[in-house]
Amino acid sequence: MAGRFARSWALVKASASVLRADKELLVFPAMSAVCTLIVAASFVLPAIFSGAFAHFNPERMTPLLWLVVFAFYLVQYFVIFFFNSALVGAALMRLSGQDPTVGDGFRIASSRITTILGYALVAATVGMILRAIEERAGFIGRWIIGLLGVAWTVATFLTVPVLVNENVGPIDAVTRSAGLLKKTWGENLIGNAGFGFVFGLISLLVVITGVALLIGAAALKSAALAILVGALMLIAFIVIALVQAALQGIYAAALYRYAAEGEVGGGFDTALIANAFRVKA
Repeated sequence: MAGRFARSWALVKASASVLRADKELLVFPAMSAVCTLIVAASFVLPAIFSGAFAHFNPERMTPLLWLVVFAFYLVQYFVIFFFNSALVGAALMRLSGQDPTVGDGFRIASSRITTILGYALVAATVGMILRAIEERAGFIGRWIIGLLGVAWTVATFLTVPVLVNENVGPIDAVTRSAGLLKKTWGENLIGNAGFGFVFGLISLLVVITGVALLIGAAALKSAALAILVGALMLIAFIVIALVQAALQGIYAAALYRYAAEGEVGGGFDTALIANAFRVKA
């Protein structure tokens, strides 16, 4: 456990060194979060006001409802992939010794917009298929679908960096991502959940501290203090989410450079990246 945390923390610190050099990289996950909320609201609010949720039954999805859900998946994936492409593009520039701007990131993503849309279509289709099977499967079936979902996540881990840096289509990008991972780290990969582990601990610390302060506010019978603590906790979680998203984009860019070019740059330890994935025993 201690060794795992040490490796995870080292990866977080290396990614953070890139983020410190280009703090504007935080703009991309921030705008992605805002836009995904807008997209969600544009689908959910009309459904609420039209009364669609009043008779909603997840076990009896109509073709029209499936189409709406697919459209939601497609738009959300497109927004997420677009801003992630901008982030990864800028991070790749920094890792190669350049000084990127927010405009550079958007320019890179915009130049790949058709391919990004194609990848969003692929991801939405896979997501819909997995969801449809999961809803009709029993416990064992859901467990198997969960494993397939994990396998898809690992196989596509480098897809966005491939889309950004190579002139390929969405299907070829997925294939290239899986091929780079297999060639560099072996066939039976298990993703390193280091970032989730580290930021999970940070979030837990925020929760513990917040709960302790709320208990203190309750003891003092101070509603104002309780509201302040709640607001600070919300801000802390937003900052944690934004930083984690930015660092994970930088990390993906570093993994891609190592897998595709054999070097990393940007303060990353090559040996650390070489052990980014572990292999099943």
